[in-house]
Amino acid sequence: MRKPKAPPPDMGHGLRDAIPATAVHLCIDMQRMFVEDTEWRAPWAERVLPVIVGLCERHAERTCFTRFIPADRPGDGRGRWKDYWTRWPQMTRERLAPGLIDLAVPLQRFVPPAWVLDKWVYSPWIATDLDAVLRRSGVVTGAETDVCVLAAVLGGVDLGYRMVVVSDAVCSSADEPHDALMALYHDRFAVQVETAESEEVLAAWSA
Repeated sequence: MRKPKAPPPDMGHGLRDAIPATAVHLCIDMQRMFVEDTEWRAPWAERVLPVIVGLCERHAERTCFTRFIPADRPGDGRGRWKDYWTRWPQMTRERLAPGLIDLAVPLQRFVPPAWVLDKWVYSPWIATDLDAVLRRSGVVTGAETDVCVLAAVLGGVDLGYRMVVVSDAVCSSADEPHDALMALYHDRFAVQVETAESEEVLAAWSA
């Protein structure tokens, strides 16, 4: 696999300054249905779970877990979402075991003080109160890099947030789109999006 082209110096790779104490760890859709053996399993999820657990252990009270809630049945939803749920009938709630919508088991112990925000589309910003609680700085982890994580990051960018993507704590079910998205953050969104590994993020995040 080709390595992404290196970004300009000081743009995109690493943090540019400290992460404020008010920042929120926004953990996207780390649910059993993406970690366990389902049609939507992301093979990398088990690899990044320990990293996410480490972030939660340090900042559980500053963590917001999102959950992607499937439609009730095939054909439900607005517009093209009807087609989407027709394409994935086995992942609708009438067919999916209810517990698979829950957070991955290693993360469940952090709630509370962490809290859960449910969403019915990729973006966590639509029809939720996320904007009221994030406070202009977000540390982003979760699944998948090229779908719901992307929607979360770009929504934050549009609202003027500083978005920090924890590079060893995001995952996808496909390597090439993951690599392409990380390169895109560096090449096109470097002013608004920073990427850094968890060790650097934890060292820079005020208590």
